[in-house]
Amino acid sequence: MIAGLVIVFFIFAGLYADVLWFDQLGFLSVLTTQWFAGTVLFLIGFVAMALPVWVSIQVAYRLRPVYAKLNSQLDRYQQVIEPLRRLAMYGIPALLGLFAGVAAATRWQVVLMWLNRTPTGKTDPQFGFDVSFYLFDLPFFQALLGFASAVVLIAAIVAAATSYLYGSIRVSGRDVLVARAARIQIAVTASVYLLLQAVSIWLDQYSTLTDTNELFTGAGYTDVNATIPGRAILAGIAAVVAILFLVTAVIGRWRLPVIGTALLIVSSLLLGSLYPWVVQRFQVVPSAKTLESPYIKRNIDLTRDAYGLAGVEEVPYNASTTAQPGALRADAETTANIRILDPALVSDAFSQLEQFKQYYQFPSKLDVDRYTIDKKSQDTVVAVRDLKLSGLNAGATWVNSTIVYTHGYGVVAAYGNQRSADGQPVFLESGIPSSGSLGKYEPRVYFGESSPTYSIVGAPASSKPVELDYPSGTEGAQQTYTTFTGNGGPKLDNPFNKLIYALKFQSEQIFLANDVNEKSQILYDRDPVTRVQKVAPYLTLDSDAYPSVVDGRLKWIVDGYTTSAGYPYSTPVGLSDAIADTETPPQPFALDNINYMRNSVKATVDAYDGSVTLYAWDDKDPILKTWQKIFPSTLKPISAMSGQLMSHVRYPADLFKVQRKVLGKYHVTDPGSFYSVDDAWTTPNDPVSPSTNTTLQPPYYLTMQVPGSGKPAFTLYSTFIPDATGATSRNVLTGYLAVDADAGSTDGKRAAGYGKIRLLTLPKADTVPGPGQVQAKFNADPAVSTQLNLLKQGQSKVLNGNLLTLPVGGGLLYVQPVYVQSTGETSYPLLQKVLVAFGDKIAFEDTLNRALDVLFGGDSGAKAGDTTVQPTTTTPPATGTTTPPATGTTTPPTSTGDPAKDAELKSLLAVAKQALSDKQAALTAGDFSAYGVADKKLADTIASMLALLG
Repeated sequence: MIAGLVIVFFIFAGLYADVLWFDQLGFLSVLTTQWFAGTVLFLIGFVAMALPVWVSIQVAYRLRPVYAKLNSQLDRYQQVIEPLRRLAMYGIPALLGLFAGVAAATRWQVVLMWLNRTPTGKTDPQFGFDVSFYLFDLPFFQALLGFASAVVLIAAIVAAATSYLYGSIRVSGRDVLVARAARIQIAVTASVYLLLQAVSIWLDQYSTLTDTNELFTGAGYTDVNATIPGRAILAGIAAVVAILFLVTAVIGRWRLPVIGTALLIVSSLLLGSLYPWVVQRFQVVPSAKTLESPYIKRNIDLTRDAYGLAGVEEVPYNASTTAQPGALRADAETTANIRILDPALVSDAFSQLEQFKQYYQFPSKLDVDRYTIDKKSQDTVVAVRDLKLSGLNAGATWVNSTIVYTHGYGVVAAYGNQRSADGQPVFLESGIPSSGSLGKYEPRVYFGESSPTYSIVGAPASSKPVELDYPSGTEGAQQTYTTFTGNGGPKLDNPFNKLIYALKFQSEQIFLANDVNEKSQILYDRDPVTRVQKVAPYLTLDSDAYPSVVDGRLKWIVDGYTTSAGYPYSTPVGLSDAIADTETPPQPFALDNINYMRNSVKATVDAYDGSVTLYAWDDKDPILKTWQKIFPSTLKPISAMSGQLMSHVRYPADLFKVQRKVLGKYHVTDPGSFYSVDDAWTTPNDPVSPSTNTTLQPPYYLTMQVPGSGKPAFTLYSTFIPDATGATSRNVLTGYLAVDADAGSTDGKRAAGYGKIRLLTLPKADTVPGPGQVQAKFNADPAVSTQLNLLKQGQSKVLNGNLLTLPVGGGLLYVQPVYVQSTGETSYPLLQKVLVAFGDKIAFEDTLNRALDVLFGGDSGAKAGDTTVQPTTTTPPATGTTTPPATGTTTPPTSTGDPAKDAELKSLLAVAKQALSDKQAALTAGDFSAYGVADKKLADTIASMLALLG
């Protein structure tokens, strides 16, 4: 009894801790709804299993023959079982009911979604049902029928076993003798079971719309003309056989139901297998392209609709492969925003320059965000300076780890398009205390991706602060301490709560420590994704939460998805497989197939107090509407989002990865071409991934103007190459997928272009090199190799950054930063060179600006963001990139010998000088229209000067 009470108290402690956690966060209704639904379903499942099984055993026992002649073996069984009979009659149903109750409780989401289902307003093309039938009704009915069938089958088994044990069923040679009571009970039970199977077979008609065949998902010609009618007939036969079993219960003859059962088995073989096979083999296969065409069209249309791809705009893009001087003039703003900082490589640089103490850390991969700096949108690479308790080493005592070192400090942000002269990031927000261009905000990070398991914070106002806020900035200065003043976790203001959490975290210090006082709070479950998942269990969350400074607070932004595997005619994908790439490792044994996905929720988690806010981003999504009925008042409307928050939310990468995987096949909308699989695409491998473990190239966020759009915008893009392997594979670009990821900056209102997906389709006749080809060209170029060897002197490592692809200059421009890292323990990658390619030409220079000029014949027509960085060495142009340098040392003449022409030349020089000044001023102000005018004026002036000089 004592052991039982201890176990019960431990269970209670866990449940009560959950109550405190959800209540403090303001989402207690989410927990209580789950508990209430689970409890009710457990009771229903328990009773629905235990009661029929108990009744079945009782009926079989009470109606047993009184003077049945048993064989010696059964007689011995009875003698053994009889002392335990009463326990077994109640214990077996109770045990089975327990298992059934637990199984039923786990299906609370299916039941609640059915009870609160929301119509979609769209119908399936086969049966004409609202799509909500497949999303909500069909899964519920199938689960209910499966449970009921299991109950009836188990009840029949225990009834037969009891009847046999007590003589109601006897085997005498070849004869099976069944008592009248047992016959009625078994026949009625069999009839109920067959009626359930009849309903199940009838519902299986509708399952054909989500079944996948070797060609596509959904009902094809064979399904519509053979499988579906066959299942309807089989359902009718099963219902007739169920009636025959009822007849047997009355007349006592087994011949009719036995014949009926045999007929059902034969019919299932003929109608369920043989007839569909004959139709498929002899009718469909010879004319599949024609017969399957309307059903393939259904699959294409509904698959694109299910993944939000119905509105994809296809833009033919005749990509040029010739690098002409001035080609980037029309793309000046895109060029100025090209990101040369690789978020996957600069973490070490952030750590060495901004970590300050060993108990801070940055994530291995940083995030890309954008901020408005001097009224101009600026792509930035950002990271949170989070806590790292392992850095305390010998100082990692319970007090230090729990009460003193409680939070990280500040966000660090660097310009994405700039670097310093020695290759370091150029920070726009840095330091402790934080300072820079992001303004004042609450920098303390109590809730982060690497926060400790739990911390205890808070103290009376009169007490001395004990939480280390941030280290001193000068030698000999005092450390700065603080006290948490927010509402971030359950309170430890009484001994009972202390005991609860001492048990939860297996630490007696929580109960005994003097530093735990009446104002203390315990912070746990601090990862932003974990917090959102707990308060919104119906969401599938994006794999990357990213930090942003919003309205004076540091907040984590998390994208939430509603998904389903029941959308009719939509092809399923494995979510974990679809999002796996260089940045997201694959998940082994993932069972997460979906065929419907919407970015329905934007969530924020405050880094200081951990408060979670959920916003209904897609308020038209029927699944989200259903969950809003289940959990009312837990989501805020999009109108509650501030303009600053709007300016930082973005189109989520995981959704985009799923969409690009689907579009690799479903960019083809013609059923004939789809059937022939003559134009399938795939995402190229990341050219910087190791050859022994290749991974897909991730999509990248960039500010650029995509052809077909009216202006530059924050964009997420990816590329396509032909889907082929082995000798037939070709790493040439076939498509370029981009989505407008900028939600604008207006309070409560999305920008009109947000979420617009454009697919640039490249002509099949032209060969535009893909990322793999470009990387191979970079690696094989002799001039590039020579310079890389120079960079490797002293055992330094050369690291290739992300290979970006931009649709500018009428073609596709490739940009890849090149980092150099020494072999010292405290070394970090420094951006030293930039590789660029356009068509079959490449350039390799110290700066992107210089590389673009070299690539485009001496003048690209636009300026990159690193124009202020001066080249450190004079490097020869890469092979095939520009006209070879002139031989000799003679400089161009600056005098014509004619005084009149010399005066004109001097005047033109003054005009050119002014044009240069105008260009720089326009670039600084972000006025690209004025920049283009000044650039044209400079080009015209230089042409006139060259004419004067002959």
